[in-house]
Amino acid sequence: MSEDTLARGPVHAVHTELGATFAPFGGWEMPVSYAGVVAEHNAVRKNVGLFDVSHLGKALVSGQGAAEFVNSALTADLERIGPGKAQYTLCCTESGGVVDDLIAYFVGPDEVFLIPNAANTAAVVAGLADAAPAGVTVADRHRDFGVFAVQGPASRDVVATLGLPVDMEYMAFADATWNGVPVRVCRTGYTGEHGYELVPSWSDADALFRALVDAVRAAGGLVAGLGARDTLRTEMGYPLHGHELSLEISPLQARCGWAVGWKKDAFWGKDALTAEKAAGPTRTLRGIKAVGRGVLRPGLTVMRDGSAVGTTTSGTFSPSLGVGIALALIDTAANVSDGDEVHVDVRGRMLACETVAPPFVSPNTK
Repeated sequence: MSEDTLARGPVHAVHTELGATFAPFGGWEMPVSYAGVVAEHNAVRKNVGLFDVSHLGKALVSGQGAAEFVNSALTADLERIGPGKAQYTLCCTESGGVVDDLIAYFVGPDEVFLIPNAANTAAVVAGLADAAPAGVTVADRHRDFGVFAVQGPASRDVVATLGLPVDMEYMAFADATWNGVPVRVCRTGYTGEHGYELVPSWSDADALFRALVDAVRAAGGLVAGLGARDTLRTEMGYPLHGHELSLEISPLQARCGWAVGWKKDAFWGKDALTAEKAAGPTRTLRGIKAVGRGVLRPGLTVMRDGSAVGTTTSGTFSPSLGVGIALALIDTAANVSDGDEVHVDVRGRMLACETVAPPFVSPNTK
């Protein structure tokens, strides 16, 4: 995709003013970094960081029985939460592959707001729209809202500075106003830190983002880009669709079985996933931490005792640990356990590593 066809979010001009470097991601031109990935990463872990993630999709399922319909399609059980709560869930194929992972916001029995990944929004909307019963509407609202993530130990103070609600539980949300315009404030995030995601309308996004930039800077934090977002989520072991989840990688293989409502009567892919659970997945996602010096990347072969046992799905340098880390799908038949020594083929050099159970650092989301 050429630069001329990449989509831009509602605050692209602000990123340019802040001196961001850009790169394509999911069909969008995204800010990668401003002050440097390591500095932005550390700001989130130790203080506060601000991300523009308006590229994320938005969809609205509404009409009588909307929540019941969504619950019959997506994996997690909406009946376990109530209005004002959010839920991590998966949209699967009948064969158990993952079309996308997303957050569902339970507004009420007749309204569910969805935030899927940017590149998969159209597929999620199309699948739900095709299956929706009479009276239920599925609307693509991708360019109707911005999404800003305020993440880190000082995130509560930053959001409170703007007069927005901050005391909801983890995975809960509240609808509020800022300067007279509506903003949905969610206790969610993708960094492993205490944080919030703010959802204003597309037209109100610029003013809110500029106010957040000022508040984050006043708190000693930094605006952060896609680079730090990736290092932070990899340290947490959070999956990224296209890497740890895909049409070929099931929730069970990605250690996301906890996001499946196994006792529900129905959801897309239930029969295939139930069968895979009974048989046991043929491969499992594990963390890998370098023992020697070297940076791990996606697509590298993992070796044990001279035999290939898996492939890395994500890899980076961990600013928190000061070593290379990766997530990898490891063959179940290889009997690899946490703490085992493996080697990763990094451009022909066998880098000594050990397997660990993610996350690599302790989460502070709650």
